[in-house]
Amino acid sequence: MKKSLVALAALAVAGIASAQSSVTLFGVVDATISGFSNKSENVFGNSVTTSQTVLRNSGYNSSRLGFRGTEDLGGGLAASFWLEGALNNDDGTGTATGGGQNWQRRSTVSLSGAFGEVRLGRDYTPTFWNDTVFDPFGTNGVGTNVISTANGYTNPGSAAQGFTANTTYVRASNSIGYFLPPNLGGFYGQVMYAFNEKTSYDPAGLTPPGIPAIVANPALANVGLNERAGGYVGGRIGYANGPLDVALAYAQATVGSNYYLGSTTKLDTINLGASYDFGVVKLFGEYSNASIKQDNSFITVANAFGIREPSADGYLLGVTVPVGPGLIRAAWSHVGYKDTQPAGQVFGLPDPKVDKFALGYVHNLSKRTALYATVAYLKNKDGADLTVGGPNFYAPTATTLPLVGAQTPKTSTGYDFGIRHAF
Repeated sequence: MKKSLVALAALAVAGIASAQSSVTLFGVVDATISGFSNKSENVFGNSVTTSQTVLRNSGYNSSRLGFRGTEDLGGGLAASFWLEGALNNDDGTGTATGGGQNWQRRSTVSLSGAFGEVRLGRDYTPTFWNDTVFDPFGTNGVGTNVISTANGYTNPGSAAQGFTANTTYVRASNSIGYFLPPNLGGFYGQVMYAFNEKTSYDPAGLTPPGIPAIVANPALANVGLNERAGGYVGGRIGYANGPLDVALAYAQATVGSNYYLGSTTKLDTINLGASYDFGVVKLFGEYSNASIKQDNSFITVANAFGIREPSADGYLLGVTVPVGPGLIRAAWSHVGYKDTQPAGQVFGLPDPKVDKFALGYVHNLSKRTALYATVAYLKNKDGADLTVGGPNFYAPTATTLPLVGAQTPKTSTGYDFGIRHAF
């Protein structure tokens, strides 16, 4: 009898524990037929166009598979986890590189309460949020704003490169984040610090390749070990109340370093975004600045002409208009580069700039399933080379150069026609 009572008590406790915990499987499967056409020209107006038609994923929302769960610890405390990975549902592979399933979209464990939330792992950076939240196209598909493209984001299947090699633009690994509690009258915010996890040496001169090796071969001093690269620190503060949402974010990412040359390269990013929903129309806007800070003990060819802080200014204006079960989306985005080309500064050439226009329509068949269509047009000026996706601009080889001449990127167009299902 006693054993039966103990067993019943154990089952009751287990029932209470399970009632206080939850685990959810979720995901998005998004497939789209996409077309791209990227045109370049030579000084005589002769053009070369590279084009491509593909079936790909993530034209409206990023395809993903995830698990998340929360345990109520009592006293207002809760422990949570979130594991989310990308899906390539167009070819069945798990990740953008074609490998097996991983959790590189988000992989966090957290503790939350009245104080807010402390989150550890791999997560979105504070500065990326403004680029995606205040974009009517949500940084997905051919409609993605050029602020995002110029800051390092690459559309699936695209070879377009951004302003600089910033591995922490969208997400940061090895991070500690803090989020304000949600009961602050509409105010929200977060801060994040990401470790670079590189090895330090004492005495510092033993840092590979080491002074003896450099004495034997001075060229080794130019070997960039990036022993400080990968770190990130940033924050975001915002206010959302009724139809208004506005947020300011700032971050500094260490994108390169070389101990023996005494150089450290940091990327400072600041952006301000806002949206206002009038009901019949919702307006979006963003300003962004990304600037390279070069701490270099030596004079180089680039900074000898004063090119110490190449930068990119970005602007976005967008709108969404609900139409029955559907939504019209439109956006204009612009990026202007400054001091990114040494020759341009020396000879007074204009700085590169990019303009992009995108128009789309989403038709909701249900709360979870939608059909969508997007078209986009991008124009490069004065040496900019961004695309809406697809193949590279044509690059003449030694044998084809006499036939087509040196090519300058000009325009890029693209479309998405797809279906999204969320679960």
